[in-house]
Amino acid sequence: MKESIEKLKQNLSQTIVGKEDAITLVLVALLSGGHVLLEDVPGVGKTLLAKSLAYSIAGKFQRIQCTPDLLPTDITGTNIWNPRSGEFEFLPGPVFANVLLTDEINRATPRTQSALLEVMEEKQVTVDGVSRSVPDPFFVIATQNPIEYQGTFPLPEAQMDRFTLSLTLGYPTESEELQMLQRISEGSGFSTLKACITLEEVQELRRLCSLVKVDESLQKYILRLVRATREDEEITLGVSPRGTVALHRATQALGFLTGRDYAIPDDVKFLVPYVLSHRLITAGGKRTQTIVERLLGSVTVS
Repeated sequence: MKESIEKLKQNLSQTIVGKEDAITLVLVALLSGGHVLLEDVPGVGKTLLAKSLAYSIAGKFQRIQCTPDLLPTDITGTNIWNPRSGEFEFLPGPVFANVLLTDEINRATPRTQSALLEVMEEKQVTVDGVSRSVPDPFFVIATQNPIEYQGTFPLPEAQMDRFTLSLTLGYPTESEELQMLQRISEGSGFSTLKACITLEEVQELRRLCSLVKVDESLQKYILRLVRATREDEEITLGVSPRGTVALHRATQALGFLTGRDYAIPDDVKFLVPYVLSHRLITAGGKRTQTIVERLLGSVTVS
């Protein structure tokens, strides 16, 4: 399995230059059975990352370009009348994929955003009273424009809580951007990308991640961090129990990706800003990252 992980990382590095931490975090979300939210300005490689991951795991890739006029059925699918058979037939929506890119999710209206709540949590969609399972594995990569952009609808707390991780890619450095141009000149990159692992191997990797040992003392450390967000005076909405589980599973996945069958405190400390920050609502509009860093400094491991 270690060889499979290295192949996957190398594959993604062919198209995403100089973003090792971002690649690791996306794989953490994938292997922990969660989803990832990328908040960044356009053109930094968010879509490319999603497509590269889908190609690398030989999975079905679907993309939703969110706009204010997008309807919930445009995501989940709908029943259409077949005059030949005289019956309604279900026309699957783009959620029936292994990797679903929901581009500019905060341009969709709240009603449409809510269409993703069930499928992201339960891996199924319900249309006209009938529930249908989506393919396994099912992984959502959603991109979000910065909130101050025009024509955006902030994601509600319940939607944000569905994402295991939230991160930004950021602009590349000068040397990384030069390397991108050189790869284009050489004709390498996404066009030459090939699948390096199978969907069955992804499922096996997920199973192995769930077996990674998290010591009771480390579990209590996770709980102290989460409960601190609920008691802090600068936070009006703390982390939910779903966030606690997400941090635990992400810690297992990171330990596994690092080549261990056990987790360590540094795994938790690395992941906390990405797993907890987007789940918080702060008082007075204070930066969640600053508060999370303060909590990391005040909550002890033992």
